[in-house]
Amino acid sequence: MDRVSAFDEPLKKLLGGATAKVMAEHLDLHTVGDLLHHYPRRYEERGQLTALADLPLDEHVTVVAQVADARVAVFNNGRGKRLEVTLTDGSGRLQLVFFGHGVHKPHKELLPGRRAMFAGKVSVFNRRMQLAHPTYQLLDAADADEATEAVDAFAGRLLPIYPACKQLDSWRIAKAVDAVLPSARDAVDPLPEALREGRGFTPLPEALLKVHRPQTKADIADAKERLKWDEAFVLQVALARRRYADTQLPAVARRPVPDGLLDAFDAKLPFTLTEGQRKVTGEIFDDLATEHPMHRLLQGEVGSGKTMVALRAMLAVVDAGGQAAMLAPTEVLAQQHHRSVTEMMGELAEGGMLGGSDRGTKVVLLTGSMGVPARRQALLDLVTGEAGIVIGTHALIEDKVRFHDLGLVVVDEQHRFGVEQRDALRSKAHSQGERRSPHLLVMTATPIPRTVAMTVFGDLETSVLDQLPAGRSPIASHVVPAKDKPHFLARAWERVREEVENGHQAYVVCPRIGDDADEAAGEKKKGRKAGAPEDDGEKRPPLAVLEIAEELRRGALAGLRIEVLHGRMHPDDKDDVMRRFAAGQVDVLVATTVIEVGVNVPNATAMVIMDADRFGVSQLHQLRGRVGRGSAPGLCLLVSEAHEASPARARLGAVAATLDGFELSRIDLEQRREGDVLGQAQSGVRSSLRMLTVIDDEEVIAAAREEAVAIVAADPELEHLPALRTALDALLDKDREEYLDKG
Repeated sequence: MDRVSAFDEPLKKLLGGATAKVMAEHLDLHTVGDLLHHYPRRYEERGQLTALADLPLDEHVTVVAQVADARVAVFNNGRGKRLEVTLTDGSGRLQLVFFGHGVHKPHKELLPGRRAMFAGKVSVFNRRMQLAHPTYQLLDAADADEATEAVDAFAGRLLPIYPACKQLDSWRIAKAVDAVLPSARDAVDPLPEALREGRGFTPLPEALLKVHRPQTKADIADAKERLKWDEAFVLQVALARRRYADTQLPAVARRPVPDGLLDAFDAKLPFTLTEGQRKVTGEIFDDLATEHPMHRLLQGEVGSGKTMVALRAMLAVVDAGGQAAMLAPTEVLAQQHHRSVTEMMGELAEGGMLGGSDRGTKVVLLTGSMGVPARRQALLDLVTGEAGIVIGTHALIEDKVRFHDLGLVVVDEQHRFGVEQRDALRSKAHSQGERRSPHLLVMTATPIPRTVAMTVFGDLETSVLDQLPAGRSPIASHVVPAKDKPHFLARAWERVREEVENGHQAYVVCPRIGDDADEAAGEKKKGRKAGAPEDDGEKRPPLAVLEIAEELRRGALAGLRIEVLHGRMHPDDKDDVMRRFAAGQVDVLVATTVIEVGVNVPNATAMVIMDADRFGVSQLHQLRGRVGRGSAPGLCLLVSEAHEASPARARLGAVAATLDGFELSRIDLEQRREGDVLGQAQSGVRSSLRMLTVIDDEEVIAAAREEAVAIVAADPELEHLPALRTALDALLDKDREEYLDKG
């Protein structure tokens, strides 16, 4: 077997069809190499019991513990049997439960005093942690051959605990690893020899043996150091090559023209730009003046003036003879951007129209729900170049849309917009008949984990707006524990009423709409499995807009003008509600997250987020940014029934404690991890980062980046480093390579 193919060998050849099928379907492991890179999550020491007190809810875990007692309970008039086993390890206790025919074998084997490994999903029943129907393997001397084997395998050794799934326990994965471990000798080492020796790293085959079957804790540390470096370095080479390729792509340099549209716009601004806005604009204009495409992330707090910066960049491109497109994630948002841009520009947005400015341009809107005549006119204005600026949703990407000369694409809220869609828009850039890439500016108010990860990896050039413009007000945020302290919720509604009495307005946000379509989707999702335990700790459905609005009209906020807003309303109805809210004709808007981005009503000072624990950190931060947009201070109340000690409550506490989007994105990243930096999944069993964590290993990443940049500069095609090229091909399979290219 040659060196490369040993790792490419399909698992079914070595492990048998059934095991290989489960590994492929549930763990995304297909080859020997995949399995060798499926590292243990942690290690148990023989004789040291896992802390049962620290088990994470809803996760598949493996524990080593001792049986304290076991008893059979009978229910359904003797027709049903349930075996309840209590485990202990000195730190806490854990209940196991077996039902029906599954009671017989564990009842004979799980006797008080027995030690075993147990694997299952942690749930809560009657306020106690439990594993329902766990699989287990006895670890003490028993008559079963399997138990003896287990003792032989694990005695006196560090016990690797693998990321597992319901269909395949950690110890079965360990057995499979034993079968493929001899192939570790054939590992192709991606690190150039000079780099490996210079940093004194363990050779790769040895690192793989040590990570899977360590003899000592020093073995684990050695292996981890080496494997982290491999991941960081190979990924950095991929990113360095992409940055290098970007500099080779042609783009049209767009330099602002004196006395053009931009100068005319600046002359009528009623305020001066903040120092931050000027600095960031300088960075963007420098990028636009180069002949390869800008690829910049504009990170700014909610309300820091990102739209103003983006608009000035768009005007500069129009001055330079190009067109600019702004992409918004929803129709409501596209319409709002269009409204605010045309208002800011005034007659400059009416180029070629009666009463328009001779230095102006046309600003058109393009969305899916537009009428045919308006849409036809917008398409015509784009292809002739009459419209310098277009604002729209993904309708902009459709085949029919043609540009005269697309020079800049601005994407609002990157995490709501797919890479493929951005790519499709970029492919529309033609200049003087040649295919050129447009410049790309991505705006985000809270970098989501993947963005933070990419930022740490230095893939996007980043500009940060961290100053709030004068006149923005502070926002106070508080967690309202509705279950433990119902009077706090009553007080929250009183606060909303007080804000309205003082002439202000409020938002109430709910996770769900509450109409029939919504219900059906919820039921389908929940789909109870037949034979599931009577109470498997199911949560109630999230609170809904239509129900909460009705409750508030009848109860706590009776007499106030309350309206609803959600994504399934007709676009005209949505617009009407938003217009009346903006005009002060509505006191309280009960809405879903459609108000999350871009809604600007300076008179709205209070927001109550129901079931706040059901939203992500970045979403909560975005929502909160809708209040405090005027001169009066903002108030955001995060209502939750989550238990005080739960991770959900800790997350809400973190959001309440800071208004800093970067800080929150780090918290988000620590809690969720970065998902697959190269793939689109925010989380998934298999990530291109198996050993490296962006949040903890920034030094490794920075050092690897330096080495990678130097290597790519010297040898962009890696002609002299075939092993690195191989590792890169394995990391960047076809999909991922395309994903990186589209980035």
